Amino acid sequence: MRLFAATLATETNPFSPLPTSLNSYKECVFLRPGEHPEETPLFCTEPLWVARQRAAAEGFTLIEGSCFAASLGGTTKQRDYEFMRDEILSQLKAALPVDGVLLGLHGAMVAHGYEDVEGDILERVRALVGPKCVIGVELDPHCHLSVKRVELADVIVLYKEYPHTDMVERAEEVLDLVLKTLRGEIKPVMSLYDCRQIQLCLTTVPPMRGFVDRIKAMEGKDGVLSISICHCFPWGDVPDLSGRILVTMDKDKAKGDALATIIGEEFISMRGKNLPQYYSIDDGISAALECNDPPVVITDAADSAGSGAPSDNTNILRRLIERGVESAAVGPIWDPIAVRLCFDAGEDAEFPLRLGGKIGPSSGLPIDAMVTVVGLKADCWQTFGPRRGLLGDCAAIRVGGIEVLLVSNRTASTGLELFRNVGIDPLTKKIVVLKSARPLMTADGPIAAKMINVESDGLASLDYRKIPYRRINRPIWPLDGATSPGLIF
Repeated sequence: MRLFAATLATETNPFSPLPTSLNSYKECVFLRPGEHPEETPLFCTEPLWVARQRAAAEGFTLIEGSCFAASLGGTTKQRDYEFMRDEILSQLKAALPVDGVLLGLHGAMVAHGYEDVEGDILERVRALVGPKCVIGVELDPHCHLSVKRVELADVIVLYKEYPHTDMVERAEEVLDLVLKTLRGEIKPVMSLYDCRQIQLCLTTVPPMRGFVDRIKAMEGKDGVLSISICHCFPWGDVPDLSGRILVTMDKDKAKGDALATIIGEEFISMRGKNLPQYYSIDDGISAALECNDPPVVITDAADSAGSGAPSDNTNILRRLIERGVESAAVGPIWDPIAVRLCFDAGEDAEFPLRLGGKIGPSSGLPIDAMVTVVGLKADCWQTFGPRRGLLGDCAAIRVGGIEVLLVSNRTASTGLELFRNVGIDPLTKKIVVLKSARPLMTADGPIAAKMINVESDGLASLDYRKIPYRRINRPIWPLDGATSPGLIF
């Protein structure tokens, strides 16, 4: 039995002023066959990594293709996408015949000329391998789950958790289902229900926690092979943007249709119930200062690289400085120029530095301050569930009572290493401001009992009614009142 595996992934915010080019992939994941590290998966490479671990023991031959992935940004250049896509397709063609294909994709990638990149990849893969080859795909739940993808793949599985902690488990699930299909033990059939809604849902809190747990309990019983919840990617702008439910049954499509409808209706009933309270910048800072159990986490999700924003907005930091706040840490602020200047100045140096506010109006104004360099480290990383994410070079500076983390690779905050790389311990701070919607995690869970969400004026607004969509299909909640949810496959 021969399986081919590869990755091509990013998450695209078409409103972002940051073009995504081949260099963006080279800064994140740009690996040719055999170059993937043994220790841990990278961004969307879990299917290949899992298959590598299991190939010898389970008696199949793995042919590894290239792995390309970029941090979230604007639309990928057409020729760069086609170059990476065609490289993987040429590797697949050279590997033929194969019995199965494993693809680590994201699901919300857009390239110039291609609104449904994953659908394009699957269409070309299917044309090469023929109808009998079993194609398995792993996607992020913040994806655009098009009918085209469901028609072309045999198995599609989305991560269930947000923050994402189960990527490896879901890759194991993809491989299990592909192998069982090839051995004739199951015949997967998929049903897709469109909820006609835009909503992100943290799975660590009710009601989403219970919803996910009930769905997981259904799997493996009564012919249910897999159930996936597509939250959607709110900052995309494509016709397929919407929350959707994907049910994979063994042979019984009618039963899958009925179950997808029941689950979809329950997901619709939760509209708005997962939304946290959002504060203005000053109200959020005041609420954090009033809390007696440090550290308090303030999230600046509107300027998160995880939403496609530049991550260089300075407005929360500016107010912390102006209000004389002590014992605070802020990061990551993306400013490669400021990082370079800090490295040139050296640790313990005190010098005038301009930071942030560089990319556009949503970045705010830069801050000019006399700073002290308190930490420097090259080639840093942070954890993201089982993955490692690259931060590039990092510099920590102190402005008054505030320590600020500057990074050369644009990324959202995910792991404690983000600050600890440069000697900052976030657990000792009164306030930790994150450019992310996610809490920093330890093995025991989030570092803070209290998380305060601030609606800054960053690019990726959390009020979806403010986003200037042009391409999405309407009506859809919360932009419109009445919607028409239902089965679409």
